[in-house]
Amino acid sequence: MEIASKKILLVEDDPNFGSILKDYLVMNDFEVVLAKNGMEGFEKFKKEDFDVCILDVMMPYKDGFTLAREIREKNEQIPIVFLTAKTMKEDVLAGYKAGADDYLNKPFDSEVLLLKLKAILQRKSVATSADSKQFEFTIGDFHLNSKLRFLKFNLEESIKLSPKENELLRMLALHENDLMPRELALTKIWRDDNYFTSRSMDVYIAKLRKYLKQDPNVEIINIHGEGFRLVINKEA
Repeated sequence: MEIASKKILLVEDDPNFGSILKDYLVMNDFEVVLAKNGMEGFEKFKKEDFDVCILDVMMPYKDGFTLAREIREKNEQIPIVFLTAKTMKEDVLAGYKAGADDYLNKPFDSEVLLLKLKAILQRKSVATSADSKQFEFTIGDFHLNSKLRFLKFNLEESIKLSPKENELLRMLALHENDLMPRELALTKIWRDDNYFTSRSMDVYIAKLRKYLKQDPNVEIINIHGEGFRLVINKEA
């Protein structure tokens, strides 16, 4: 995917790490604006247009979660990636609740960050407004109308999905052939991430797999510890 001219707001309070990461991203054809703390980051965000924000979590004056919420008030669609040394599940969930599209724990492989950025930008370019407007999807030989909650296989009679089945399948479809993070789905659909909501989502995933098994080219794959992928084999 072409990423030339894509503009990143990088907010990182460690000057050495921030400078190294900026140089790496510039070498890979991104335009990067570096800010040294959350306050400066928000001022730069208000003055320029960006394609993605990369935010450190632990920063003086204004942490990354607070900055992300302020950015989300100005722009609901811009992708946000958090960088953090914190690995607690509660911190990861807090990041998604603050509006994160992805999350990387320090230290991380810079190539992994690059791949995540490319995937995020590719999703955005294909479906900039999909999250709020798209309600019809082709999933292999299935047609999903999420407004009416109908799932139809070829010419067979439509299945009426439950609200959570519908929301979960729609979110999987929006991430077609890409990772749908478990925490993201739990936060957006169940509004919480705990043992009981996580088990509940697994039950709904099983139900969706049962519906989709009519098409052997459609599969929901579990990515252990990460989430799920709706995989559609279009070459079969």
